[in-house]
Amino acid sequence: MDRDEHYREIVRGVIRSYAALKPSYGDIEVETIFDETNGHYELMYAGWHGNHRIHGAVLHVDVKNGKVWIQHDGIEEGITPELLEAGIPREHIVLGFQPPHARKLTDFAVG
Repeated sequence: MDRDEHYREIVRGVIRSYAALKPSYGDIEVETIFDETNGHYELMYAGWHGNHRIHGAVLHVDVKNGKVWIQHDGIEEGITPELLEAGIPREHIVLGFQPPHARKLTDFAVG
């Protein structure tokens, strides 16, 4: 198995574990969106909390060119520790939600 496929397997597992947790508020559907062809993985919420519409990505992760790009991380503790624990090295994780100039100040990949 090549590196990208191995990382995709890990990302799918992490997203599925969060998808199994239903929000404690409102009537919210939890959806996983896995675009295997292009390496895009998302966890979405859609529904209602009272009169307030809930819709959007909770997680968005891309796997490309041997790196895991965290594009959006709306998980309270963040998913980075789980990715590290699953064996993805820091130098293969890009905090895509950080501006490019700020990434070099982190312990993670710049791109």
